[in-house]
Amino acid sequence: MGGTVRGRAEERAAALIDAVRLRLVEAGAPPTSGSVAAALRAARPPLGGGDALDAVRVLRSELVGAGPLDQLLGEPDVTDVLVNGPEEVWVDRGAGLERAVGIRFVDADAVRHLAHRLATTAGRRLDDARPWVDARLPDGTRLHAVLPPIAADCTHISLRICRSRPFTLDELVVSGSLPAAGAELLSDLLRARLSLLISGGTGTGKTTLLAAILGLVGPGERIVLAEDSAELRPDHPHVVRLQSRPPNQEGLGELTLRDLVRQALRMRPDRLVVGEVRGAEAVDLLSALNTGHEGGCGTVHANTAADVPARLEALGSLAGLDRLSLHSQLRAALEVIVHLVREPGTGLRRVAEVHVLGGNDRGLAVTTPAMTFTARGGCEPGPGWDRLRHRCAVRGVALPRSLR
Repeated sequence: MGGTVRGRAEERAAALIDAVRLRLVEAGAPPTSGSVAAALRAARPPLGGGDALDAVRVLRSELVGAGPLDQLLGEPDVTDVLVNGPEEVWVDRGAGLERAVGIRFVDADAVRHLAHRLATTAGRRLDDARPWVDARLPDGTRLHAVLPPIAADCTHISLRICRSRPFTLDELVVSGSLPAAGAELLSDLLRARLSLLISGGTGTGKTTLLAAILGLVGPGERIVLAEDSAELRPDHPHVVRLQSRPPNQEGLGELTLRDLVRQALRMRPDRLVVGEVRGAEAVDLLSALNTGHEGGCGTVHANTAADVPARLEALGSLAGLDRLSLHSQLRAALEVIVHLVREPGTGLRRVAEVHVLGGNDRGLAVTTPAMTFTARGGCEPGPGWDRLRHRCAVRGVALPRSLR
């Protein structure tokens, strides 16, 4: 009986949404709170004053917001919201994924409808011909959605919330993401204009750390960002943001990340930044770092800092660069790897290691640990620490003999 009552209530709610949507279309009115309230009054639902206000909020959320997900997206500690089905909504509040209690959709069609609407809001196409989308919503939230039959059972939606203000290194220290000595080290590496990549797995905080570091760049420097979807928002007065674009319905007009890196080099960057190195653009970035664009940086997916050369080797092969040529470029271009991990159990995202790059007797690039940060906030220098100190000293930045 309870299921039947709930089903009827959901049917009435869906009918009311359709009625309000139709009246807004007929009136040619944008879905503001006022226009939605007027359309709701015209539909004459049996609601009291307080219920009517709640209905206006719900209806506007369904028409232009994220529907049932709006409640989660409004929580300040939420970083990710994932929809696997009408009754399978998951949320990450910084300690790992958990089931979102009380958040559900009417049916699978409602999930698909929301995915379509969010994709349209982002100016992207999502239909049977192109059943996936990876885009940025106007508020900065990153959207990824996949339609059936790519998704086996139901439309899947993944939302990663972009913080309205980027974290500072001091705030990351307070949160336990790195010790104070580690923040000072990263600041020194930036001042020394060492080229670096931030590595780590999915959801370890690579973009968060990169934005915090870029906030330390001097105000007289020009930062040019190249990203697949505009995600980096450093607190800096002079930032140029370039974003890639998928092909249109005719298969034309695509702008790849590699195109953006090439254009960025012609825009007088003091700091060239690739949001995430994931393809053939790795070769263009290394070439840029080898031709006078010092202090460039970006992020890359890798399980460990030691895996980064192999990861870049695989990406370089996509551009047709042979192994030894890629490693030769890599040794000359990249100087530091900053690796992040996410602690099992607690979900804490933290900086785990800083490596320096060098070469072996076979001409291949290898990394050497320069500093390891423990989960308890300790600092342990590694065999590459003296090499890192020397590289900074050459650039006029003196690192201490040890960190504590």
